[in-house]
Amino acid sequence: MPLPNCEQLPPEIRVIKQLLESLLFEKLVEPSPSSLTDEFLWMMGNREYRVKGSIGAFGRYRLMMNSLKINGRSIDVSSEWLTIIDDLPTTASIKKALAEEFLQTAQLSRWNVQHLPKRLSRRSSSYSELENQLDEGHPYHPSFKARTGFSEADHRAFGPESGNVFNLYWLAIRHSYFKQTLPLEQTHFWLNELGHGQWSRLSGALNAHDATWDDYALLPIHPWQWQQLKDGWLAKYLATKDIIFLGIGSDKYVATQSVRTLLNKESPLHPNIKLPMNMVNTSSHRNLAAHSVCLAPMVSQWLENTLHRDGALGGISILNEYAGARFSDDSLDVTSSTELGQLAVIFRESVELHLKEGEAAIPFNAIMMVEHDGLPFVTGWVERYGLDAWLEQLIEVTVTPIWHLLVKHGIGIEPHGQNMVLVHRDGWPERIIVRDFHESVEYNAAFIRDADAVPNFAEIEPSLSDAPLDDYYAMSSIELLRELVMDTLFIYNLADVSHLISTFYPLPEHEFWRRVSHKLDEYEKEHPELAERLSLLGYRAPEILTESLMTRKLKASSAECHHYIPNPLSI
Repeated sequence: MPLPNCEQLPPEIRVIKQLLESLLFEKLVEPSPSSLTDEFLWMMGNREYRVKGSIGAFGRYRLMMNSLKINGRSIDVSSEWLTIIDDLPTTASIKKALAEEFLQTAQLSRWNVQHLPKRLSRRSSSYSELENQLDEGHPYHPSFKARTGFSEADHRAFGPESGNVFNLYWLAIRHSYFKQTLPLEQTHFWLNELGHGQWSRLSGALNAHDATWDDYALLPIHPWQWQQLKDGWLAKYLATKDIIFLGIGSDKYVATQSVRTLLNKESPLHPNIKLPMNMVNTSSHRNLAAHSVCLAPMVSQWLENTLHRDGALGGISILNEYAGARFSDDSLDVTSSTELGQLAVIFRESVELHLKEGEAAIPFNAIMMVEHDGLPFVTGWVERYGLDAWLEQLIEVTVTPIWHLLVKHGIGIEPHGQNMVLVHRDGWPERIIVRDFHESVEYNAAFIRDADAVPNFAEIEPSLSDAPLDDYYAMSSIELLRELVMDTLFIYNLADVSHLISTFYPLPEHEFWRRVSHKLDEYEKEHPELAERLSLLGYRAPEILTESLMTRKLKASSAECHHYIPNPLSI
């Protein structure tokens, strides 16, 4: 199921399309002036590239790959795409790593085409079904399905697309090597989560090693992760029985779009389980940041309290991350050790738990998709309510609460396409649910509304007591809060919705963003008391900074990279 203008693209060509679009967007190559407004020309690797396309909202490039020429010659991208990677402005070792990621992305995407059911439409699918069926991947990043380390068998077994179910493996970890934040005492917590039968079986497996829960704690591990770790650094802890393998659990799980977050297949109201996986997908390593795991409940409670105290935030709710646990070793640095983030778990409420009678939910990124019948996923809703009314409501329920959380409370969250859920009634947008906060909530000390409510993170993770700004939750500037929210809500999210709308409906992108701008104007008029705070955000500047996702990969940079882009919200 494709993104707009990608309907007939083979996987290799889509990878290169998104690669070239990201290079242009992030100014890694400089297009030369052309007499044709719809054509871009630049030099890369001593070769001349020429392609037709357009520039959309926030300077996002949209290229027509059938027009690509290199040194004046039309090329077969499917057979010559590796030569394009050779031209990239980076080192040989990074080119090699990128080639492997891109090849894996193309191979797994092709596997999906060859093996998944050919659904004409996903419009009637439930929320959990959509988490499996939305197989398009990231609409911007070229490594949209890299999943480094996955074989095709792993992809079939543990990727979300196939919808296959699997069981978790379970470990007992000696308390001296463990850290956890649970809402209940350990035994009561696990009885509540697992049920008496499964808890008894795992307890019996521990007793068979002449051990009890007085000395050990319980932790699930993804079966793929177990295979990655058991013969590596984990082996010494297994040999000393500081970690004991207890066997396979009985609950059946299925992966979501993020791969590492799992849904309980048999009991949808049961929590989602987020587990680390030693892989790279898009621009991120998919282990869990060790410092964030046991802080997850504290961060969720902070957000929950903020929402409950402000009636203007009634249109947004969160999936509470109510428990977190991880492997711990005092000889390892929590801020830099890779091992500490490889054995961990976060428990998160399910979407279904938050739905009222008559409500349904979709992952927000479904809105930007096109079905195999050639029409947008949202086509029926637009026809039923009319484009203007439906779009007005979508912008209202999506933008206003996240903007209010930032402007009034000084809290920035990361509502990108997979982290935001649209709740609707028969296609009419009602409200949003947001998730995944344990390492992506930010504030600035000078801008936070209620400084006393900010959690004392060092109480649980002492290493954060003297942590530098910008590394965790506290940011050095208000500008970084603006960038987080505008990046994830506008630039890499709603910009893809505006692209879809302009492709299929008589509404150009600049008009879409005029409506978003009008919504922000309305917000400012309704909240004159926040005028000074709004001005501090600088969101109307002609140019704004955004994160450079591809630049960071090409530089192999541990720090974020940024570049300036045009702002359609500018006055």
